Amino acid sequence: MVIDRVSAALKDFLKQESAGGIVLMAAAALALIIANSPLAPFYFDTLATKLNVSFGAFAIDKSLILWINDGLMAIFFFLIGLEVKREIVDGQLSSWNKASLPLAAAIGGMALPALVFVAFNWNSPDTIGGWAIPAATDIAFALGILSLLGPRVPVAMKALLLAIAVIDDIGAITVIALFYTSEVKVDMLLAGGAMLALLFLVNRYRASTAIPYVLLTVIMWVFVLKSGVHATLAGVTAAMMVPMTARDGTPLLENMEHGLHKWIAFVVIPIFGFANAGVRLIGISPADLLAPLPLGIALGLLIGKQIGIVGFAWIAVKSGFASLPEGVGWRKIHGLSLLAAIGFTMSLFIGNLAFADPAQVDAVKIGVLAGSLVAALSGYFLLKAALPEPGKGEAMAGEAQAAE
Repeated sequence: MVIDRVSAALKDFLKQESAGGIVLMAAAALALIIANSPLAPFYFDTLATKLNVSFGAFAIDKSLILWINDGLMAIFFFLIGLEVKREIVDGQLSSWNKASLPLAAAIGGMALPALVFVAFNWNSPDTIGGWAIPAATDIAFALGILSLLGPRVPVAMKALLLAIAVIDDIGAITVIALFYTSEVKVDMLLAGGAMLALLFLVNRYRASTAIPYVLLTVIMWVFVLKSGVHATLAGVTAAMMVPMTARDGTPLLENMEHGLHKWIAFVVIPIFGFANAGVRLIGISPADLLAPLPLGIALGLLIGKQIGIVGFAWIAVKSGFASLPEGVGWRKIHGLSLLAAIGFTMSLFIGNLAFADPAQVDAVKIGVLAGSLVAALSGYFLLKAALPEPGKGEAMAGEAQAAE
């Protein structure tokens, strides 16, 4: 019963992420079209519009783009926290046998892209701070491309890609907390910590409704935002306080995750993609594309992800540290490494944290878009060649069995 429920939840997750990836692609394409059309001034001016919200003595005055990146993305990170907890408790990361391969692949997939970026930006102190940008993976985009291959993709392969992306998200969250945090206001951070302590008490009581978790998370987000620590981290830590099962037996975490998925996949992430993918391409020369910042990002994604994921996975399997899932060979692992090289959402998010100069942010967008586009096309065609047509794999297996 529990296994069937977990399997159904995984299939539902993959289905929604795949569909959401298609919507995200459309939103990014629309942003690029508008940013290079007569509507460009309206697009950029709207994103720069200031919005002020006051909570008594608290006042938050930010541009629309920052409300999206700091506010809406906190909801996205809350969902990531829920996914990470579920995967650790009873998902793809719940046992060493399941977690060993994606762990090795994800570590390589984060380390090598960063090293490639550093190699191209070593002598550029103004851009070296963007080293974490190509280390990220966009699970929605990756699963969206994978969904285009239809039923020929085995579930074990999708689960492996999901596990790698979840571990990658954990790494990205850690990097943001350690390296992209500005000056910290201790009083606000302590207030946020008090909200986290209250969430822990609610967790111990195992409340059967999401209301106290949501209210305390919103208050915690305000305090963390004011503290100087990036506010999206409030979403992750708050999510870890949600119990798997409530006091009355309700699968609370699963219900909250399921309820959030559609909003995140079809509203939050497409809005983020639309707001952040717009970049003026008119007037860009080959020299701009070959500058250290965009080139380091693009090649970090394309070369670093392939070498890191395939190389570390190969070492892990050959050393006995891990084993390949049934039906997933090295050509498929190679194809997955290319899909994992689609950085987009997380890469753009980290890029916005790393740089304040609009010109550098635009260079980040160019590098992320170029690297992700080539990775998506290469991964799709490589996997299309590696995966059998629907029904063909079964026929080949039947012929082999008859020959025996």
